[in-house]
Amino acid sequence: MTLLSCEGLTKRFDGIKALSEFSCAVKEGETIGLIGPNGAGKTTLFNVLTGFIPADGGAVHFQGKGITGKAPYRIARMGIARTFQILRLIKRLSVLENALLCFQDQPGERLGSIFFRSRQSAKQEAANREKAVALLKQYGLGDKLHDLADALSYGQQKLLSLVCCLAAGADLILLDEPVAGIAPEMIEKILEVIKGLPGQGKTVILIEHNMEAIGRVCDRVIFMDAGEKVCEGTMEEVKNDPRVIEAYLD
Repeated sequence: MTLLSCEGLTKRFDGIKALSEFSCAVKEGETIGLIGPNGAGKTTLFNVLTGFIPADGGAVHFQGKGITGKAPYRIARMGIARTFQILRLIKRLSVLENALLCFQDQPGERLGSIFFRSRQSAKQEAANREKAVALLKQYGLGDKLHDLADALSYGQQKLLSLVCCLAAGADLILLDEPVAGIAPEMIEKILEVIKGLPGQGKTVILIEHNMEAIGRVCDRVIFMDAGEKVCEGTMEEVKNDPRVIEAYLD
């Protein structure tokens, strides 16, 4: 079943096409790799999919519903979460607090619940805390619960960003360079997490320049250049495409 589809997405910045008639379809449970040189339009695609910037043309459908032009918070509530190249953790809050902020539809966020449903709010907060602790322990951050996010290593911060996507309950997770610039042991840990996500009913699209990592976790790879989809297929098919060799891998 198709989870996400993009049809003819176009985005211009000062007349330069960052996306040019980009189309793709992503099935439930797939892990898709987006590769291409800097400036290929990969992060722009993520920004359009998640509502951070509007498309100039084309359409996006998620679970059969149009999401083109919707606000980022509405798209997040529908089940799409993402990470960023420049991490957006709240670094003066603890690891646990960062995870807790990501749960959807918390009753304590509504003023009426504070006064009229305080017991229900407290019960939900306790349940969220229990889930957050379990997630952080499952993914190797259990001993960092009360540390400030700023005290984590860069690799641990990237791992926490991924855990925050899981805390949000997302069906589709977009990862922007999840293993770039981190130590080899953390690369291994994060790749193992990503490999396990389809088994939890998650679909993943990741941008990455580490071709070995892409080859290890992705079912299919899309190569982009100058805002266009040049080719797609298995890692072997894509890396042997003459256009890819010429533009990126040679």
